Amino acid sequence: MFTPLLWEKEDEQIVAEIMRRRFFPAVITHKAWEGFHFAGHEIRITEATDCYGAVVWPSALVLCYFLETHSKQYNFVDKNVIEIGAGTGLVSIVASLLGARVTATDLPELLGNLQHNVLQNTKLKCKHQPCAKELSWGIDLEKNFPRTSCHFDYIMAADVVYHHPFLDELLLTFDHLCKNDTVILWAMKFRLDKENQFVGRFQALFDLEEVVRKFWWEDTGGCGRKGLEVEEEL
Repeated sequence: MFTPLLWEKEDEQIVAEIMRRRFFPAVITHKAWEGFHFAGHEIRITEATDCYGAVVWPSALVLCYFLETHSKQYNFVDKNVIEIGAGTGLVSIVASLLGARVTATDLPELLGNLQHNVLQNTKLKCKHQPCAKELSWGIDLEKNFPRTSCHFDYIMAADVVYHHPFLDELLLTFDHLCKNDTVILWAMKFRLDKENQFVGRFQALFDLEEVVRKFWWEDTGGCGRKGLEVEEEL
């Protein structure tokens, strides 16, 4: 297992680089939005402050930065990607701009804003137009994502592990969507013991390889059947 560690000075430089990708509207509008620069494009994300799933969390920025800076290593072009808990769709948008075939998923009440962001930021810009689809963790998985016909090279998730009562269903969803050669890129912040214990349960099902550690205020992790772990901690 290879674990490259970044020095504190390099950490600060990377944090500054990520934050330079972010911008805000010069004039206050009736809709809240944030702007980002990833994959050579300006991305505008519409948010809703009354819903956890409709705001951009720092873990999503870490994962987007990882995708962009590791795109040659992992080569997302023409790969089948699904994002679970896509929220605003930022990660799915970046993966699409990097050439992947992306399915962005979340709860039905979030699909409208998710579809809006994905379409607004990818139309006529991507090799493969991404789609948004409902996915409630642990529910109708075989019906909506049959194992025989659904194969994903990558599963992406940012900040899906926090204090909520659906961690069992989340683990079931990861397990259902994975094949032997699937890689999960999962970004998260370690918070409470319950969330931290989830990582141990995750390790019981998946092979982990730590590839990055310690460069931002967020912790990130990713695992696959034949997989990797992206873990960043400050």
